[in-house]
Amino acid sequence: MVISNQTTYEVDIEDVEYLHHGDTPLLARLFRPKGSGPFPIMIELHGGAWVRGDRLNGNAANEALARNGVIVAALDFRVPPVASYPASFADIHYGIRWCKSQAAPWNGIPGKVGAMGTSSGAHQAMLLGMRPNDPRYAALPYSNGASAVDGALDCVIMVSPVIDPLGRYQYAKGLRDDVMPPAGMAERVTPNHDEYWVTEEAMAEAAPARALAAGEQMELPPTLCVARSYEEAHPRPDLDEFIAQYRKAGGNIDVKIFDGEGERILTDPSTPVAQEALERMTAFIRQHLG
Repeated sequence: MVISNQTTYEVDIEDVEYLHHGDTPLLARLFRPKGSGPFPIMIELHGGAWVRGDRLNGNAANEALARNGVIVAALDFRVPPVASYPASFADIHYGIRWCKSQAAPWNGIPGKVGAMGTSSGAHQAMLLGMRPNDPRYAALPYSNGASAVDGALDCVIMVSPVIDPLGRYQYAKGLRDDVMPPAGMAERVTPNHDEYWVTEEAMAEAAPARALAAGEQMELPPTLCVARSYEEAHPRPDLDEFIAQYRKAGGNIDVKIFDGEGERILTDPSTPVAQEALERMTAFIRQHLG
């Protein structure tokens, strides 16, 4: 897949505070193409089983996208032990509104923003796209005096998503008949779920496919999903179920499954798989954000 008439940009990179809780700032790492634009804006959410990682995780891929002419804002957000669900969703929702308000000074396309993430970051991007008006997620008032902006997303990109928290929890514990986890997964994974989600009820409530199957009325932003054919930390039946439920509800989701194992699709942008993924992502962003 080749993007025609591709311009490569030099990139400005800086860390900016977008929110603070008490005396603790939350930072966004901005990747801004040098040029007059206007450029599409994407928010990037790091993975780490909802409890690890930070805005630096996706540096290489985020810079590569910025060189393709996409403004990327990679967000830090609260994780345990500081706060459990839904605190990170509230921070990110605030970040969506903040990014929309910054379009003019960033030379961004006004009024539109998308979100992308890997693993648990992909789950958060997707669920926020589907529940932009959830009062729990919109709990932090936006207070910079800008004109009113909402938390709606115009597109979502999921990379190797862990899309069903309860399904992955049960998978890690070996409680499912359809898939079996690798040895040691329960010890690696379940403490993270317990720390972030606290209860299985919260895990189920925040599973997008389960919400759709239960009849919840949700937004369905255009979505691109990129994953490997086998990812031991992400049970494939959960992704297949989400894709089926999303399409059944009328959502538009493009899916690219690369052969092979492992979740680190974008770690090294020089690899053929990463290059194809980034080209698909760039084309998708241009299609839906301009």
